[in-house]
Amino acid sequence: MIPHYFSLIILSSVVLVAADVAFGQSFPVKPVRIVTAESGGSNDFAARLVAPGVSSGLGQQVIIENRGPGILPSETVSRAPADGHTLLLHGSSVWLSSFLQDNVPYDALRDFAPITIVTSAPNVLVVHPSLPVKSTKDLIALAKARPGVLNYGASGAASSPRLAAELFKAMAGVNIVRINYRGSGPSMMALVSGEVQVAFASPGGAIPHVEARRLRALAVANAQPSPLFPGLPTVAETGLPGYEYSAAYALFAPAKTPDAAIKRLNQEFVRVLNRPDVKERFLNGGVEPVGSTPEQLTAKMKYDIAKLGKMIKDLGLRAD
Repeated sequence: MIPHYFSLIILSSVVLVAADVAFGQSFPVKPVRIVTAESGGSNDFAARLVAPGVSSGLGQQVIIENRGPGILPSETVSRAPADGHTLLLHGSSVWLSSFLQDNVPYDALRDFAPITIVTSAPNVLVVHPSLPVKSTKDLIALAKARPGVLNYGASGAASSPRLAAELFKAMAGVNIVRINYRGSGPSMMALVSGEVQVAFASPGGAIPHVEARRLRALAVANAQPSPLFPGLPTVAETGLPGYEYSAAYALFAPAKTPDAAIKRLNQEFVRVLNRPDVKERFLNGGVEPVGSTPEQLTAKMKYDIAKLGKMIKDLGLRAD
């Protein structure tokens, strides 16, 4: 005979499983809100591209709520009800902000339930054509021969181009001086004009200038080659083994959101991200659609926290 307390444990487990199944069958019961950054940015683009398909699959309207730059979108969702109806779509600043500024009011690993990596935006290492380099190896050699002479352009301490460049400098042991610009557009124009010589640029900003031969692309920062730059090798393959930097845009719910809701949301978002028409629109917009498991998103966060978090601390980088 099963002891009475074991019977209670088994009964409780059955009740919890049944409740979770029932929740999954009924979810969602109202419109789903995706909180993201300012209108017109990369996060907003991704949210608006997937929203119609996800809305159709869930049978509820998906509403995009723009809450501006900084940590406000993340803070908003970290304090929302954990019922799966309020989501956050944002970049790696969600899990890196605490390294760049004080008093961040949430812990990324504790206060959010990962759902999926939505997109990856690979940076490409580009140089002004006047620079006598044809590969990552050449650039490292030139930078070592001319410490503090070469400049790179970037905007914002927490920006993807800035972090990609600083990781490159740290791993290569070179001194390439940062020139700060207010936005990616001015930074790219400075590179095209020769005001700076190097940048880790977004595909959308770099591709037109590379095709017009106003810039020279050396490599992509991803661990793997990118379909956005057919035939272009990686930084790791061409002179800096072990280098990898990719800017991920990911989807979260508040912590303690029921597993059934997380599973349903993951299924719907991944389904939409795998649609050929959606993939094509993302690639045309300069980003790669992903569609991962929650576990893969957690692994990405932990990797960035360990590698980039240490670098940010060591270099004393702060949000501008």
